[in-house]
Amino acid sequence: MSRTALQRLIDEESVTVNGRQPKASTRLRLGDVVEAVLPPPPSNHIPPEPIPLDVLHEDADLIVINKHPDIIVHPARAMKSGTIVNALSWRFQNESSGGLSSVGEEFARPGIVHRLDRFTTGAMVAAKSDTAHWRLGHQFQNRTVGKRYLAVVHGTMKTMTDMVDLPIGRHPRIFDRYAVRFDDFGKSAQTIYRVREIFDGYTLVELELLTGRTHQIRVHLAHLGHPIAGDDYYGGSKLTRSMVVAKGEDDPDRRPDEPLLARQALHAALLEFDHPIEGDRRSFTAPLWPDMKELISLLRKHRHRRVADIPGCRVEMEPAE
Repeated sequence: MSRTALQRLIDEESVTVNGRQPKASTRLRLGDVVEAVLPPPPSNHIPPEPIPLDVLHEDADLIVINKHPDIIVHPARAMKSGTIVNALSWRFQNESSGGLSSVGEEFARPGIVHRLDRFTTGAMVAAKSDTAHWRLGHQFQNRTVGKRYLAVVHGTMKTMTDMVDLPIGRHPRIFDRYAVRFDDFGKSAQTIYRVREIFDGYTLVELELLTGRTHQIRVHLAHLGHPIAGDDYYGGSKLTRSMVVAKGEDDPDRRPDEPLLARQALHAALLEFDHPIEGDRRSFTAPLWPDMKELISLLRKHRHRRVADIPGCRVEMEPAE
């Protein structure tokens, strides 16, 4: 239970210490008897909702989607609807067949094997059977799943490729953020980056995840001094057209202060795993969403560009127009 939820219980006089109503600042002593009346747990029922999905592949055991921006994966405390799980439930009832696995059902996240951040787009797999769920889960746990991302970062990266091996944990002061931590709270995290294209003031990089910590790519890149464009959580700047397109070069009907990207420029471009039932290796490529595609197109058109030829890149890029 969160600190805010506990505070609410105290404010609603649902907590007693030795039979008396305490304050939030009350100090407990050895032998004190604390009693709390807890509210009933929220319902785990997930109503189907007709939310559009970009489906890359579906069979009897799993579904792979190209997640769109500004949607969370499963219901959480502050958001009970409008999630990927709601959308998948509706799809299986109305457009295809089957359903989400029962694994994780008690936490309102049935079928969810892994997650992408709310504003991160790209390839994501969900399980339609319990067997598929457990087998996919083992692959993620054993780090045999191939994951490649594309990101546009601020600044010009000098080192063309490197492995970032820095532990990550919850930020010591800021709720819901993460940071590089060299104490007992930091967990091992490795990211390989390879520069794909260099522009004046920006760099397009391909990232290979060797681990899967929350906000891993965003934290690692920010620690390197190259936060992801648009990622104001971790030092990036919200982009307007004037930050990319020089004055007088843009279309006359576009405003310089017009938002160019309303999120972090991060996209899960490639997902590769062994099919949990058939056993063969499957690879899925998720095309860029229009907002990030436009950003890269404008950078190519309006910023001096240099293409890096780094071995080990897997994501196929559309050629410049």
